[in-house]
Amino acid sequence: MTPMTFASGARMFGDEETHMANMSKSDVLSAVAGSAGCTKADAEAVIEAFFGCVESAAKAGDAVAWPGVGKFSRSDRAARMGRNPQTGAQIHIAASTSMKFTAAKALKDRMNG
Repeated sequence: MTPMTFASGARMFGDEETHMANMSKSDVLSAVAGSAGCTKADAEAVIEAFFGCVESAAKAGDAVAWPGVGKFSRSDRAARMGRNPQTGAQIHIAASTSMKFTAAKALKDRMNG
């Protein structure tokens, strides 16, 4: 298998577990474009469209599942009381919404063996 070279100059070979590198957006686009046989601009357009769909679904309260990969869903956090660690004073923490990704069993199995 051909090694992947990241923008940082780090190289990773196939399933090599001894090297952990963070992929930048440019690295991801290069890898996707190379695998799909398209330009980086086309790869970016498709990835942006996918995440746009995920964001729209989450705003509507729906989850997006990709069989064998996982599920993107919305996570609502209730308002709560917290404590300032420096002063010990109680503070109000506002309600918030975030995204959550849950890996599918198939993906976990591929990652572990």
